[in-house]
Amino acid sequence: MKPGQNAAEAGNYLLAGTVLTDGSAQTDAVVAVTEGRIAYVGPREGLDASLLPGLEELELPPGSMILPGLVDLHCHGAVGGDFPSGDSDPARTAVDFLHRSGTTTLLASMVTASREDLLRGFATLRQLADEGLIAGIHSEGPFLSHARCGAQDPRFLREPDLPLLGELLAAAGSYLRTMTYAPELPGANAVVRTLAEHGVTPSLGHTDADARTTAASLTEAAELLAASGLGTVSRPTVTHLFNGMPPLHHRSPGPVAACLRLAGAGTIAVELIADGAHLDPETVRMVFDLVGAENVVLVTDSMAATGLPDGDYELGPAAVSVSGAVARLSNGTLAGGTATLLDVVRRTIDAGVEPAAAVLSATAVPAAIIGREQEIGSLRAGLRADVVVVDRDFRRVLVLRAGRTLGRPAVGV
Repeated sequence: MKPGQNAAEAGNYLLAGTVLTDGSAQTDAVVAVTEGRIAYVGPREGLDASLLPGLEELELPPGSMILPGLVDLHCHGAVGGDFPSGDSDPARTAVDFLHRSGTTTLLASMVTASREDLLRGFATLRQLADEGLIAGIHSEGPFLSHARCGAQDPRFLREPDLPLLGELLAAAGSYLRTMTYAPELPGANAVVRTLAEHGVTPSLGHTDADARTTAASLTEAAELLAASGLGTVSRPTVTHLFNGMPPLHHRSPGPVAACLRLAGAGTIAVELIADGAHLDPETVRMVFDLVGAENVVLVTDSMAATGLPDGDYELGPAAVSVSGAVARLSNGTLAGGTATLLDVVRRTIDAGVEPAAAVLSATAVPAAIIGREQEIGSLRAGLRADVVVVDRDFRRVLVLRAGRTLGRPAVGV
């Protein structure tokens, strides 16, 4: 059987190659998949095939590597589908493309918009989550800094509003997983407390806060999550570290210094958009060296242009122009990404990060952030059979989601 055939069928499969999972590499290994679950991972000689009848070994290129399905916690759309728009059919097309690209689990990200558009978008994404197509919703705003709004529409930014937050939580129907907030805004602490009470990850970002305010907010968030007893969130995060915040300066360290210190201690995890446009490769490598892969979450911040040629697109209420695969507003501000998560992993490796470390930050770490580490993010017996096979150059060969083979996207990356 050739990879990519019978895309709609689940089966009992055997994959052979180098397994990269949980931060380590195992050469000459096999992965057995039965009934949509991982049945075995390890050396071929340790597999008792008589206990798993009907396994079909898939033909893979020499040098293939087998990874867990990738997990993207910050993603606004793809192939013309814009999650913040609230349009169901384009959103479904985007999700299908992303699954086939290797991102087998994702949060659909909203952007700051009017109350009506936020509620409409949440309602649409709730339906996708009900169907198991997405793992939940990430709300990027609307309680963000005007000074560091980035591509967020400043018309709709607002100070923390607990009644609105309550409406958003209700509209999400328990599927709000993360929310980006600026800690310096009046009432931000109440937002963090409310999120923690509902098992939602507070994600600091789009902020002009100083280091002290940043550290205090993230430390409190971590303590509130630990005390909640809900067990659905592991720790706070930082929305795309470096982007949407003041740069690190030796006399005015701002949020970056506090975030790096707390990530190094394991108190928080920091997102990195390692797509070659948002961060220099040296910056990516520095963060991995400083805080460790277990405290980094690789994300795409992808928008509707992902998987499509340069041109004009939308990101929520904003018009975006893409040139050279870089998305910008008319004023030149970066406006999301156009890479898939597998692209980001590959560019992280090109930056000098070990492959097993880069894969960890795109699989097990984000899975744990949203409390799904017992189901996805790793190649272990009993977990859902989300598997990505890549060649020596980390180019996609095959994707399994819950044991079903997915063909290549209809539109190439």
